[in-house]
Amino acid sequence: MRVLIAGGGIGGLTAALSLLRHGIDVEVYEQAAELKEVGAGVQLAANGTRVLHALGVGEELKALSCEAQGKEIRHWQTGETWKLFDLGPVSIERYGAPYFTVYRPDLLDVLASAVRRAKPDAIRLGARCRGFTQDDESVTLQLENGAMVRGDALIGADGVHSGIRQALFGADRPEFTGVIAWRGIVPMERLPAHMARRVGSNWVGPGGHIVHYPLRAGRLMNFVGALERSDWRIESWSARGTPEELIADFRGWHPDIQAFIRAIEVPYKWALMVRAPLERWTVGRVTLLGDAAHSMLPFLAQGAVMAIEDGYVLARCLAQYDVETALQHYESARRERTRRTVEGSAANIYRFHNRALADPEEGRKFINQEWASQRIAHRYEWLFRYDATTVEV
Repeated sequence: MRVLIAGGGIGGLTAALSLLRHGIDVEVYEQAAELKEVGAGVQLAANGTRVLHALGVGEELKALSCEAQGKEIRHWQTGETWKLFDLGPVSIERYGAPYFTVYRPDLLDVLASAVRRAKPDAIRLGARCRGFTQDDESVTLQLENGAMVRGDALIGADGVHSGIRQALFGADRPEFTGVIAWRGIVPMERLPAHMARRVGSNWVGPGGHIVHYPLRAGRLMNFVGALERSDWRIESWSARGTPEELIADFRGWHPDIQAFIRAIEVPYKWALMVRAPLERWTVGRVTLLGDAAHSMLPFLAQGAVMAIEDGYVLARCLAQYDVETALQHYESARRERTRRTVEGSAANIYRFHNRALADPEEGRKFINQEWASQRIAHRYEWLFRYDATTVEV
């Protein structure tokens, strides 16, 4: 069996490594001339790091990451803090795997290196996919340079703007959420010393929220700020904003946030869009993975982890069944879980941006209600306990 993967991001490379580990030949076609990720952070809960350890890259990634000790909720104006949950040793004890905060380029490098160790020529760069055809026996991927590549299955891991998805199901119609997001990376020494902690902080406020967490063994701090605005509709991680615009968007927030924002040299912004969940991902020998199948808002910190889970479950299915049966089993195993994650991510807009947070006293009541221990468990336990390496396929 030979599997073709369109897209060399986190999901595509996890799928490639998983397939190679299961003894299945794979080729990855990435349109970029070099493998690179945006300079931003990503959170990997136990359900993701469990897969990476199973693939033999967990320890390598750990050396480049921060093992988060916990997560907390903070009031946007007063800075008051509520514990969301403990991590660190607690994550390993409770879920059997750690919780990492990772610089996205580091994660991509670790995955790409592992794929190349298993098959040196598996990743083909500068290979933009133009389309595909399939029949009962194979699928043929057409590249923009005129080359034709034949395989037994094609996986569309080509992201939120997936060409494979559109070829299967037609043009999508993303809807603007009315929220834009800002991102930036800051060397830790530029921040107040008391902010240099190995925890993830989520500052919640009326009409916006900010998440920050450490990367690269605490040498960097990642910033993501979401704000309700209607005047920016570009869904791209590479669109630059200005420091002045970012400062204006979060004027009035806590002094620690002001210090953080002033330390960001180059902020980027993008519009948050939502897409209706697909009724199906698979047609014959072609299926989708990661954001191509189930893009979600970044409000559960599970987008990258869902792609990692997808890649491992897909490989298990292809190792067990014939191609078309395998792809149907893969979709059946993943569709409901990812749909629930998409919905859970969207539901957090209400919690993170609630107008009750404008008043400190009402804000305290709201946070105590929404982040009570039972509600936290209901929102997160089912995510963290999932095991892609053993779930029934």
